[in-house]
Amino acid sequence: MHIKSQIQQECLEAIKPFKLAGAVLGTGAGKTLLGLKHMASLYTDVSMFLIVAPKLSIHDEWKKQAVEHGYEYLLPHMKFTTYLSIAKQEFDFDYVYLDECHNLKLKHTTWLTYYNGPVLGFTGTYPVNEHSDTYKACYTFCPVKYKYTIEDGIDAGMLNNYKIYVHLLKLEDKLLNYKPKYGGLTTEASDYAMHNRKVLYAKPQRIAMARIHRMKAIQSYNTKINYTKKLLKEQTEKTLVFTDYTAQADEICQHSYHSKNKNSKNNLEMFCNGTINSLSSVLQIAEGANIPNLKVGIIMHSYANEKKLPQKIGRFLRLNPDQESIVHVLCYQDTIDLDWCKKALKSFDKNKIFKYV
Repeated sequence: MHIKSQIQQECLEAIKPFKLAGAVLGTGAGKTLLGLKHMASLYTDVSMFLIVAPKLSIHDEWKKQAVEHGYEYLLPHMKFTTYLSIAKQEFDFDYVYLDECHNLKLKHTTWLTYYNGPVLGFTGTYPVNEHSDTYKACYTFCPVKYKYTIEDGIDAGMLNNYKIYVHLLKLEDKLLNYKPKYGGLTTEASDYAMHNRKVLYAKPQRIAMARIHRMKAIQSYNTKINYTKKLLKEQTEKTLVFTDYTAQADEICQHSYHSKNKNSKNNLEMFCNGTINSLSSVLQIAEGANIPNLKVGIIMHSYANEKKLPQKIGRFLRLNPDQESIVHVLCYQDTIDLDWCKKALKSFDKNKIFKYV
């Protein structure tokens, strides 16, 4: 039996006894196909299934794979919605599928409580912060009954190996940034120190906003932009750069992929077919199409996000199993950015993470 089919079969057996179940399936395990197989096992002429996903593009993937894998007969029995719109749905479904269930929050669970039917949630990045709303919602309505991690996939020869290089950068201490609101010329280091003090001494009701301002300040500094440009020039393999802003993506690379670039679709096609060797992107491509022969990644920001960074790194695990990808993660040392980076990389093998100063 093919490894992917074996994983899916094991998962289906593991979740079968439970009304509420969650499956953690790392890159390459085939979450959508698993959902279709599970749905097919329950199918009757009058069945109705609700698929909840964060994006319409994921709905399209369900439809596409249903046709590709011989489950087209299920399509008339599927209803699609997003997490934002789940409260608008009726309750007469035989089963609910929470795709990318790490997007589930407590505010979405009122509908699930009234629905009171069977639920299957699956994701590659199950929440780990037990105090977060997302963890509480997932633990309640899709507690983990099966887990197959990225490292399991590598050990089984389904995914390629990887190395992660964390580049520890110093904030610029030259007078570079003009911020008239804060008294004219300042340095990255002094600007960060000012924002950090505001977080440390903020009143409880203002801490959240102070943290957002600090994060936005870190995102705006030029040190990572300049370093990324230099690092990108050194690459000889197909390289994808993740930024947080469209302006940064356009500045760093000749070809970019984001909502404001009318050439995005063409740029992605050229990148996929090998016409161009580098592409910069913003966050939405993290859950986008697979890119053949993608060997190198540069990730400018991590921000302690237990979901987004693993999703991005997962883009670089689709090579042949005997190959190895390289992922560069940029981080400002002696700042909160270092703590964020450590938390975001917590789920990866420490023996495959290297510091680069």
